[in-house]
Amino acid sequence: MEFQISGRGVTVSDRFREYVNEKSEKIETLADKPQRLEAKVTQEGRSTSAPDSMTVELTVVGRGPVIRSEARAGDKMAAFDLAYAKLLERLRRAHDRRKVHHGRHTPPAVHDKTAGLDPAETGRPLAEQVAPEAGSQDARGDSAPVLIRRKLFPAVPMGLDDAVDAMELVGHDFYVFRDAETGRDSVVYRRAGMTYGVIALDDAVESGSVSEMREYRAG
Repeated sequence: MEFQISGRGVTVSDRFREYVNEKSEKIETLADKPQRLEAKVTQEGRSTSAPDSMTVELTVVGRGPVIRSEARAGDKMAAFDLAYAKLLERLRRAHDRRKVHHGRHTPPAVHDKTAGLDPAETGRPLAEQVAPEAGSQDARGDSAPVLIRRKLFPAVPMGLDDAVDAMELVGHDFYVFRDAETGRDSVVYRRAGMTYGVIALDDAVESGSVSEMREYRAG
C-alpha cells in the first residue's frame, strides 16, 4: 500500500511518518485491497499549543469506496489516534458489508450501526453549521474571506442503499451520487431520528415536489 503524508502549516516529522507506518498494518488487514493511504496534517491558527489546533485527515483509496476520517486535537499524534480509531470503525463496517454480500450473515440494522453518529441539525442554516469556530476565525483575522471549494468526482451509478453506505463510510452528512435506477444526479443526506433522505432534480416535475418512502435494504 502506498503512503502519502503531507502537512499544511506544520512540518511532518520522521517520527510521525514512522508512527503512521506502524499503524498501517491494521488498515491493510481490514481494507478491500487498499492502494493508497493519505494522511494530511493541518495546523489551525498560529499556536500549536491551543486546544484542537491540529487536524488530521485520513483517506483510504482502494478497490471499493473511498473511506475517510477526520479528527482534531492539541497535537498531531493525538489527532491521528482519534482519526485512526474512526477510520478503523468505518473499515470494519465496510468489511462486514462485504461479508453480507457473500451471504455469510444477516445485515445489521441501520439504527444499530449509526447509533453513535450525530444527525445533522435540520432547524439551523447550513452556513452556520459549517462555519469555523470562533477561535479559528480569530486566528485568521476578521477580514478573512468566506471561501467556496468546488470538487469534481466521477459519476459512478449506484443504488440508493449503496449511496447511504458510502455516505456513512466517509463520515459525511450528505453524499452526491448518480442513481442507477433513475439516472438522476441525487443527494442522500442524514435526517434527525436516524432516518435518511434523498433529493433529486427532474425536469418533468413542474412545481412543488414529489415524495415517497421506502425501507433501507428492503427485500
